[in-house]
Amino acid sequence: MASRSVSSRPARGVASPRPKAAPALPSYLVLAGFAALYLGVWSEWRIPDWVHVLYLGASLIAFVVYAVDKRAAGTSRRRVPENTLHLLALAGGWPGAIVAQQTLRHKTAKRSFRAAFWATVAVNVLLFVALATPLVATLLSV
Repeated sequence: MASRSVSSRPARGVASPRPKAAPALPSYLVLAGFAALYLGVWSEWRIPDWVHVLYLGASLIAFVVYAVDKRAAGTSRRRVPENTLHLLALAGGWPGAIVAQQTLRHKTAKRSFRAAFWATVAVNVLLFVALATPLVATLLSV
């Protein structure tokens, strides 16, 4: 009897299993870490009020846009482009995006999206540290 090889791909017409969603705890730990960093920077160097408004406003907008995209994903309506979600995260809305991702269970499984999202978070946090602390001045004076 001839041996058949088992393919890892599903047969035609059979839906492939959905990618597994990322666990929520690391996202919330990053959020808590940033909150601690933010409070520390604010207590030491006094962040301007417009920065508070920027993070809160961009986070609220990001949450709403994620909710709109989640609703559109379940219907035949037009989706929000991923680049728009990444720009919102880069502009300071990533804390609201994390809350939306976890509470709405949206955009937590697609690896390419998550990689780009976390890159925007890293860039935003680095810019925050560079602009809100004397780091840049110290590096330039060396």
